[in-house]
Amino acid sequence: MRAAASHHDDAASTDTLNLLSCNILAGGSVKGYRDYVTGSWKQVLPHGKRANLDELARLLGDFDLVALQEADAGSLRSGFLNQTQYLAESAQFPFWTHQPNRRVSKLATSSNGLLARLQPVEVLDYPLPGRIPGRGALWVRFGNDHGGLVVVVAHLSLGAQARARQLGFLAELLEDHPNAVLMGDLNTPAHGKELAELYRRTTLVAPEDAPATFPSWKPKRAIDHILTSAPIQVEQRWALPHLGSDHLPIAARIRLPQRIASD
Repeated sequence: MRAAASHHDDAASTDTLNLLSCNILAGGSVKGYRDYVTGSWKQVLPHGKRANLDELARLLGDFDLVALQEADAGSLRSGFLNQTQYLAESAQFPFWTHQPNRRVSKLATSSNGLLARLQPVEVLDYPLPGRIPGRGALWVRFGNDHGGLVVVVAHLSLGAQARARQLGFLAELLEDHPNAVLMGDLNTPAHGKELAELYRRTTLVAPEDAPATFPSWKPKRAIDHILTSAPIQVEQRWALPHLGSDHLPIAARIRLPQRIASD
């Protein structure tokens, strides 16, 4: 995991963490369904994206871990800017990592990312199964033993069949970890049948509340999630205001088991 600054904030000294997950649409802006067509040219050019990233960066100061999906890793549409690195440095996160998953020539790249105020001990990069390659899971562990905190960032496919395979793969990654967090655009409801198998095979539990996040201009669907293991207490879960993307960011304040917090 790359260090974005010379200082090392020690967030592990507290048992409470603020988490955020957001599909940032490569910094793009969408205010309605017609923008997908009339504003499609903006998706392949850097127009307005830096300003949207700056607005997001101003909100990140209160968060300890930030999961990104659809962050551009450096292509024409971002002005050849690594957006994960830019947000980490702008919001003064000591650590960041990213997982480029899909590249369309020099026009666009898509990646998962994680910004952290805790120093991780292990970072792993997994491709997710699917008929069309280009999806991944970013696996990060905090804490020096098996019972430490494992955080996975993922962006799942639109198709139900591909999602089922991907959720099975995520279950394999997480089934042996007692303290886990799964963050990302999962493209499926938290209480739907697709996630039931994931809950059965892992320590993750269905959330009591699931704020609607899509579409951002009139949210009706809860498809962006912060899912946690049963020993992790979720004190609050909420959606942030529209920041340009077609998804609203989702946030959660969690309380870790005392043993992890004191490590």
